[in-house]
Amino acid sequence: MTSIRKMTSSKTHGGPITSTALAVAMIVAIAQTNHVAGFAPPSGISSRVVPTTITPTLSSSPLQLPTATFPTHLSMAVEGDFDPEALAKDVEKAQSGSVKARTKALYKFTRPHTIRGTILGSIAGTTRALIDTPGAIASASWGTLLPRAFVGMLALLFGNAFIVGINQIYDEGIDKLNKPFLPVASGEMSKRFAWVVVLGSLFAGPVIVQKFFPALLFKLYMFGMFLGAIYSIPPIRTKQNPFLAGITIATVRGFLLNFGVYYAVKDALGAPFAWSPKVSFIARFMTAFATVIAVTKDLPDIDGDKAYDIETFATKLGVKKIATGATALLFLNYVHAIATGVLSTAGTFRKIPMLGGHAALA
Repeated sequence: MTSIRKMTSSKTHGGPITSTALAVAMIVAIAQTNHVAGFAPPSGISSRVVPTTITPTLSSSPLQLPTATFPTHLSMAVEGDFDPEALAKDVEKAQSGSVKARTKALYKFTRPHTIRGTILGSIAGTTRALIDTPGAIASASWGTLLPRAFVGMLALLFGNAFIVGINQIYDEGIDKLNKPFLPVASGEMSKRFAWVVVLGSLFAGPVIVQKFFPALLFKLYMFGMFLGAIYSIPPIRTKQNPFLAGITIATVRGFLLNFGVYYAVKDALGAPFAWSPKVSFIARFMTAFATVIAVTKDLPDIDGDKAYDIETFATKLGVKKIATGATALLFLNYVHAIATGVLSTAGTFRKIPMLGGHAALA
């Protein structure tokens, strides 16, 4: 198993979890009887660590990189490269009205690594539901299903944009310490335009789900949006409580996404939804995996969280203890997967990937 301790020793944020998440998606996909299945949690692309020293300044120039009122050293994992000079140029171009620069800022605002996780999970969930429905692939009306799948994915991306966007708006000060490369924190995107994107997503996503999908999915979608909102918005702001923050992320990314996609496909096929050993395993495994991500994502952000009185497990107990505990939880999740494969009825899972694959990752 990729060691979270190693991740925290260099204070990266995304790389180890990313490679593990992608590997998990592949293993879970192969492990389901003779079929393909699996869901991916929100994960990041390969990232690199960039040490950055932020020093006090009296300048309030919007082109100057975010500064702190006290010296601090950051080790930041970035979606791509973080070059202070290049970022300053991007900020200048965006503020001068460059369409290309503003489009780039909008792309960064949506947190691309979360988009990839959403798309991967949706594709895997769709595949799982199709294979679980006898004759669905051969007899499916693709002219109807594909457009519905497209608008469903669009609704998920709007929901994703709303959740990560509202977080950046309310975390602007914290991000200037923890993630100064984000567009709101850096000044690449104005807070006013950020609100336009967030509120537009809040409007468009629910409209799509209400029009094209059953009432249960609309309720679950709105519940997910609600959880995403109160995670960041005062006075509730569940991110300030490590237990509530973990539950929120695990629920939205671990359960609601996976269950929602699977249910939506079953509904589109006109097939009844039923819990099966495979679906139950995926839901359990990915919820636990998302819980680990919810805890470890805060490990590199201690400086900013402490400065703004955000209590996380990392600030409360320390990086080492949380890294050790998260590693143990992730290991137990793989043990649970192996035990599920051993104890399951013959033919439920493919033994080699279910046992060997998870053992190799553990």
